[in-house]
Amino acid sequence: MADGPVLAQLHFGREDAERDVTEGLLLRGGFLPNAAYRGALSGRKMLIIGRKGSGKSAICMQLMADGPGGHRGGKVLVTPDEAAGEEIRRFELQGLPGDSAKALIWRYVFAVHAARHLVGHAKDAHGKRPDSVKALGRFLKQNGEDAGGGGRPAQGARRLQTTSLSLGAFGVQASVDLAQPPSEGARAARQLDVVEQGVVRAFADLGCDGSAHAPLLLMVDQLEQVWSVEPDSNSMVIGLLLAAKHTASLYGRSVRLLLFLRADIYDSLSFGEGDKFHGDELRITWTEQALRDLALARAQASVGEELTEEQLWKELFPESVGGEEIASHLFRRCLPRPRDAIQFLNACQEKAWLEHERERITEADVEQAGRQFSEWKLKDLTSEYLVAHPFLRNLFPLFQNTGYVVTRAALARRFEAATETLHLDFPAYAHALTLSGVIDVLYGVGFLGVRRGNGVVFADDLPVQPQETEFHVHACFRAALGATSPLDLRPYEPQFAGARIASGNYSPAVSGSSSLNRDDRLLLQLVGSCHSVISQAERAVELTRAVRDEITEQINRVRDDAGRIPPGAAESVGVDVDEYVLVAAHYFTTLAAQLLAGRLDDSTGVGDVAHRLEEEARRLRRSVGGAYGSSGNSAGV
Repeated sequence: MADGPVLAQLHFGREDAERDVTEGLLLRGGFLPNAAYRGALSGRKMLIIGRKGSGKSAICMQLMADGPGGHRGGKVLVTPDEAAGEEIRRFELQGLPGDSAKALIWRYVFAVHAARHLVGHAKDAHGKRPDSVKALGRFLKQNGEDAGGGGRPAQGARRLQTTSLSLGAFGVQASVDLAQPPSEGARAARQLDVVEQGVVRAFADLGCDGSAHAPLLLMVDQLEQVWSVEPDSNSMVIGLLLAAKHTASLYGRSVRLLLFLRADIYDSLSFGEGDKFHGDELRITWTEQALRDLALARAQASVGEELTEEQLWKELFPESVGGEEIASHLFRRCLPRPRDAIQFLNACQEKAWLEHERERITEADVEQAGRQFSEWKLKDLTSEYLVAHPFLRNLFPLFQNTGYVVTRAALARRFEAATETLHLDFPAYAHALTLSGVIDVLYGVGFLGVRRGNGVVFADDLPVQPQETEFHVHACFRAALGATSPLDLRPYEPQFAGARIASGNYSPAVSGSSSLNRDDRLLLQLVGSCHSVISQAERAVELTRAVRDEITEQINRVRDDAGRIPPGAAESVGVDVDEYVLVAAHYFTTLAAQLLAGRLDDSTGVGDVAHRLEEEARRLRRSVGGAYGSSGNSAGV
């Protein structure tokens, strides 16, 4: 490892793959090969689909690299800028539907890049230039598409709309050989066929069929930069898919196509041939273990390979935060994608080293970084889906300063109050701004999870079902929303100041008898009531663990506070036991009302817990109202 504090050297890389290549860790051991990468490298998959920040561009950059892990053959990366995107979106041809017209322009782009590759490859790898390759060179120069021409293929594709595409290099005179086509679209298709067949002949003449050397890899990435929810944008993407399928079939083993698409874009498409692409799809998924492995790989790339997993998670980071193992704490609060993990981990390091000059990260550093990270992610979620769901930010107030577990009934009440404003602000989306529509959107973007069985599922392939009624805000967003506890339960405020007991400043009552007095019996009954409620909560096995833990935590606060009052010493330490027990009984009643108001599915057993709270509250009040003989101890009920 480098000299100086290890924490000072620790870095988990840049958040975007493009910068991570030039000044980060991506090509220095910080890339973790996964199923999507292996599928892309092997050529088994053509569509790599994932959410923003899931590592699509990292795979792309790794394949573009010349070293180990990169594609061994020729490679071209197409990343449309706004100007090119606008040209493609507006491209139309008489006689062809929009998808088919835009497929032609993508086919032209691929053909031009393949032609450029062949012209250089023939000289460098084969030492010869067959006539077919020379013809490609002339075609590129005549149409301003050669490497020195400075034009973009998307610009040149406009010539497809006219007869201005020069095909003389292939022995074709446009004015004669392509005369009188039935439509503008048919003429463009015939011109493109000539170009593509010229590329096919050149591959064949050079013997570049993928056996002598690796095929040419054509990749398209960052399409989201030029995409919108407008129909012509979807048509642009559908055209890309159709063109990729055609190109892969036409050039065979000579060319490999690889498209990196954001999941929300791909899932929004609907076209007749969509079912033909399922075998080409590979979706990027990340598990907690995979994120742990990525974090270790990047940590080792920054400080040295001798760094062990134990050193990272037990020496540089605290072993746990709030009683939760550190890695679980961190990755449970990230959406399952590398960008989030990298941001959170770097934020922890910066809090500890840059701000406080500590040599190890503390629990406080992680908690402070977590609050900042949560605010980032809430803003980022808005930006990520600004095009598809511009109203998303306006839905967050429905979950602010409340419990992170919300039922369909509770959400319905909140949404009803906001519906009119949402419809006024976003009239074009009024059809989607219904209760079920909002739930589907929030579930689809990963903001809400749905309770299924004993677990909570986020962004699963199965959409939210009508009978599903319990939802959880993802831990990533809770701190920013002020929703850090499962239910909006009023915490129990201890009534007894135990500091006087701890300091020894009390005088227990002197008694010659070991029997308990009335105050002691009331306090014991309160403790017994607490045990009864906790026991009921534990029997509610269908109740979400977090909800059950929250109820138990608050009741334990009541029990522990009562247990700190020494037997026979209530009066000497200034405790009015009657008042004390009545306050606790009132808290039980309030807690029961809050549980019932939360409208959790009664099949979870929450209703039984609420009823037990009410029953114990009544018993405690009766005990205080009576004398020595009361309703009896409820412990173990």
